[in-house]
Amino acid sequence: MMGADIAPYADDLALMVEASRMAADIGMSHFRKDPEVWYKNEGRSPVSEADIAIDKLLKQVLLNARPDYGWLSEELEDTEHRLADRRVFIVDPIDGTRAYVGGRPDWCVSVGLVEDGRPVAGVLAAPARGEVWKAHLGGGAFLNNDRLLATDAVSGDRLRVAVPDIVAKEMRRGAETGLNKVAGGPSLALRVAAVAQGELDGVFVRPQASEWDLAAADVMLAETGHVLVDRAGRRMLYNQPDPSRGLLLAASHRQVPDLLGLLQSPASH
Repeated sequence: MMGADIAPYADDLALMVEASRMAADIGMSHFRKDPEVWYKNEGRSPVSEADIAIDKLLKQVLLNARPDYGWLSEELEDTEHRLADRRVFIVDPIDGTRAYVGGRPDWCVSVGLVEDGRPVAGVLAAPARGEVWKAHLGGGAFLNNDRLLATDAVSGDRLRVAVPDIVAKEMRRGAETGLNKVAGGPSLALRVAAVAQGELDGVFVRPQASEWDLAAADVMLAETGHVLVDRAGRRMLYNQPDPSRGLLLAASHRQVPDLLGLLQSPASH
């Protein structure tokens, strides 16, 4: 993934941006219009008719243009065939479906591309917020037309960090006193993108997040001096047999050791 390999990612990204724009139009056509909704995962996870329509559109548009790429998405049945593909689209048709069906703007269409397990291009289309986030390996990360700066600057004396309640329970006693805990928001992808933007210093990701929640935003982290790691500090690898993950952290390289240090060791709980 050096030198000459970067140009194809730019071509892929242009395709992904166009496909996500079409998907965003579908999303907005149902937004705040009482779309049909049903529930999966024992009633915990809402799915709307827009999720399904977007998923089908993205698969058709992207794989028609890149028939030799694999596919993994939240709403279509997974198969093991993708494991043999070097490049795989990883898609969440609507990240933040609860916000979407509730008429709140904090949702997005997440389209990521990974190669050999590493994220190389990503788009987050958040039309209700008027935002398009995009990045490809070696090409920088952008919010609309503004390039996101590569920085690990700290936003004041106390780090602004999103900490889900389930993760807070795994922290050492008193560890949170040095943090400015902020609300995470319904879209994990947009939460992680806020780290790349510098709006948040870190995001702890609760266990059971999936590759489709993270692949696109992970590219934006990489292009701005940030990283997504597990509690042992290892970079996340994609296109794995099981797309779900344990506890993760998105933060700058400089902040990762201190933030991971707030957690209890796994043996202590």
